[in-house]
Amino acid sequence: MIIDCDPGVDDCIALFAAFASPEFELLGVTTVAGNVPVEVCARNALCAAALAGRVDVPVFRGCDRPLRVAPAFADHIHGETGLGNAALPEPARPLQDAHAVDFIIDTLRRAPEASVTLAPTGPLTNIATALRRAPEIARGVRELVLMGGADAAGGNITPKAEFNFYADPHAAQTVMQSGLKLTVLGLDVTLQLRCTAARMARLHAADTPVTRAAAAMIGHVNAVYGAVYGAEGAALHDPCVIAYLLRPELFAVRPAHVALLTAPEAMRGHAGVSPPGPERPANAVWVDGVDAEAAFSLILERMTRL
Repeated sequence: MIIDCDPGVDDCIALFAAFASPEFELLGVTTVAGNVPVEVCARNALCAAALAGRVDVPVFRGCDRPLRVAPAFADHIHGETGLGNAALPEPARPLQDAHAVDFIIDTLRRAPEASVTLAPTGPLTNIATALRRAPEIARGVRELVLMGGADAAGGNITPKAEFNFYADPHAAQTVMQSGLKLTVLGLDVTLQLRCTAARMARLHAADTPVTRAAAAMIGHVNAVYGAVYGAEGAALHDPCVIAYLLRPELFAVRPAHVALLTAPEAMRGHAGVSPPGPERPANAVWVDGVDAEAAFSLILERMTRL
């Protein structure tokens, strides 16, 4: 598996859960501009790996801007460092010299057919760039399970769009049209997995270096969610990807046709989700339900292993 991410608080939680899961053979972590600039995202991924004791996993810095639109960041949610109130240890190894896109291309070219899972939890710039530059790499992809989009839940950056798809709508459109085996976890499901007061208490009670860092990060976002959205408990968006890959039976899914809009500006990044039909064949599995308590317990259990 390759995790492509923009850490970011919830990306770090997803990384911790993945780092603790022996079910995954982690080939690398690639980073992209999203929640914060790419150089900050790359450093945060290295720091998360250092805290988790996973210095064996190489980290690559990727694209610093979207394919065609101006960059958009979410530091108003994640804080200037992208880590909320947490202070992670210094990186234990340097970034890899190769660019993330080159790593993705080279890895998939060498991989046996349908053998590598891609797990993007940020804007899809790296993935789309790799597919555009070397379309033949699709043969190496087993499946692509991503966090992005919104349908019934509405958007979190505009009324119509979720942040990852809004940040690089042309990249998201490229991936939706790629023909890959896609599973999409958007706000319809991720907003169901919130770090409520009761769950924060469980996180604090675990009292390990990783869970203490996670609590500091999520505590910052909880406060922002209350002030900005009037909501109790930050949504654990990106960890849903890892939970799905570990325990897909915890989630409700349906085949769908997902059409990504890039214009007009008011609809930028909107994911139009409709039942498949003769004129709109299914191009993804759309996830719209989760056993939130079981998913949170799974993520917490994994983090406490580190």
